[in-house]
Amino acid sequence: MDNKLRGDFLRYLAQTSPDPIGIEVERAAGSWLYARGGRRYLDFISGIGVANLGHGHPAVLGAIKRQAERYLHVMVYGEYVLDAQVELARRLTQLLPPNVEQVYFTNSGAEAIEGALKAARKYTGRSAFAAFDGAYHGDTMAALALAGNAAFRAPFEPLPGPVRHLPYGDRAALGAIDESIAAVVIEPVQAEGGVRIPSVDFVHALRERCTQTGAVLIFDEVLTGLGRTGELFALEHFGAAPDLIVLAKALGGGMPLGAFCGSAALIGVLARDPPLGHITTFGGHPLSCAAGLAALETLAAERLPQRAAEVGDALMERLAALMHPAISAIRGIGLLIGIELQSAELTRRFVAGCVEAGVIVNWTLNCDTVVRIAPPLTITPGEIDFAIGAIESALNKL
Repeated sequence: MDNKLRGDFLRYLAQTSPDPIGIEVERAAGSWLYARGGRRYLDFISGIGVANLGHGHPAVLGAIKRQAERYLHVMVYGEYVLDAQVELARRLTQLLPPNVEQVYFTNSGAEAIEGALKAARKYTGRSAFAAFDGAYHGDTMAALALAGNAAFRAPFEPLPGPVRHLPYGDRAALGAIDESIAAVVIEPVQAEGGVRIPSVDFVHALRERCTQTGAVLIFDEVLTGLGRTGELFALEHFGAAPDLIVLAKALGGGMPLGAFCGSAALIGVLARDPPLGHITTFGGHPLSCAAGLAALETLAAERLPQRAAEVGDALMERLAALMHPAISAIRGIGLLIGIELQSAELTRRFVAGCVEAGVIVNWTLNCDTVVRIAPPLTITPGEIDFAIGAIESALNKL
């Protein structure tokens, strides 16, 4: 370990917590991170859902190189015709539900949530929003107002709103969605909430309630999109189309990229009265869009969503076979899996034990007893064997 580098990291970089993981990454390839000193770690969380193709996929690197040789930033978003943006937007609309006609590119998921909320408010003429307990939609002010964890909201209140927080998966609570609600924002599968999967009936009831009341239904697929759950988009598991879909993380193939997608009528309200009602300088950066298009085409060509479903089922079986008393539940969909332990302390020690054994996992932000597993969709059988060995070792040390 380079003690000076680590010291400078702690001194000069604003920290997000008192205890960062602190791995000094020298390079990354495939499913692995290589640290200074030669040690490698299996990235079993894909950089928190970004590296669905693993690190340094040749198709993505090739697209980045070709675009970088042509041009980087040339103008604020939306003013020039940039083929990388146009081609990625066209391809996404072909793959998303038929009501999705346009894509507005951003830099990140939180920024895309903000744009979606603005569009919904202007389109409906209403002010209130609804979200769910356990939700995580980003850390900008309006996105934070939707968060399902009151402890994260409290230090920054008053937040934009009003926001009604409803119990996730509870059909009886949907009556709180009325004609004052501009938009309802939901993750079709909660990641930071502890890998919670709602029933199909609940999602259909939510869609029906939003249609009845005129509320815009927004699906946050920032983490679940792009093959993670065994379908290209998690909405496909439920057979219900939202009005707006928010994407990010894996969308850029490792480059920063977000988007909110929907009908021309809904998103179009941001372009008039006044014009430039929502703008971004770097959103849809051509380098990110080129990488994103290459990643999307690779996902389709290599059938990686289908592979995620198959590998995820097999991984769930192997985890269940460990039968450790510290585990209270295992649940998942595709290659998004949650291991629930008996206490937060056991969870903390388990995560530390996995990292010590060379496998990166993490607990979920809004449920401190659930460990998330979300490896690259390209993970190999041998890498899964390595991960299972490390997980078993960490469990045995609890």
